[in-house]
Amino acid sequence: MPGSGTQQMTPVGGITIYNAGELKAQLLQRLEETELLELDLSRVDELDSAGLQVLVLAKREAQRRQRHLAIVAHSAEVQEVFDLLGLARWFGDPMLMHADSHRAAAAREA
Repeated sequence: MPGSGTQQMTPVGGITIYNAGELKAQLLQRLEETELLELDLSRVDELDSAGLQVLVLAKREAQRRQRHLAIVAHSAEVQEVFDLLGLARWFGDPMLMHADSHRAAAAREA
């Protein structure tokens, strides 16, 4: 029986080839359990192509299951990848950055 309500996930560290399989399993399980999955990416410090594929798969799977996956915050690293590939519009969520991400981005520019 499908779940209802809202769940949140906040991956920490990298979303890369090294943990993409594990994250994929977690995301798909959460999508099975809830109507709305809020994904906070503000603590992600690396996103490679394998990690990006998992996020795209999760968004598509949410749509297929008539669920909603919302990215509710982005780190500077995630925003950089989304901007580079023009994915912000495809994911359809506002590009919100956590305050710690703003500080990290400012430190890199200094």
